[in-house]
Amino acid sequence: MEKKRCFWVPLDNPLYVAYHDDEWGLPVHDDHTLFEMLILEGMQAGLSWITILRKREGYRRAFDNFDIDSIMSYGDEKVEELMKNPEIIRNRLKINAVIQNAKAFRMIQNQHGSFDKFIWSYVENSLCG
Repeated sequence: MEKKRCFWVPLDNPLYVAYHDDEWGLPVHDDHTLFEMLILEGMQAGLSWITILRKREGYRRAFDNFDIDSIMSYGDEKVEELMKNPEIIRNRLKINAVIQNAKAFRMIQNQHGSFDKFIWSYVENSLCG
């Protein structure tokens, strides 16, 4: 039986197919994955999602596999290094937003026990509101 896919999935693009089949629309409860998606979604602003999917591995390398503690410690020198990295979107505002988002993410974790608990509390921990 052939897998049913959404109309927007270009079947000739393995990155999109894999993203659709393995990630899109599936509930996530892992803080690390939620942080990665938060960062990638922010990077996508003004761009196509396929652009971000193509650079995803580069983002993982550039941002220490989305390690929040590492990112929170980034200073001007690291920002300048990232601005020269062709594996990511080199936008200073977006790079600085990653650092600020890491700090906000950690604050939410500290206040609520996890980002997962915080975000899912808005839908009463279910897929049905």
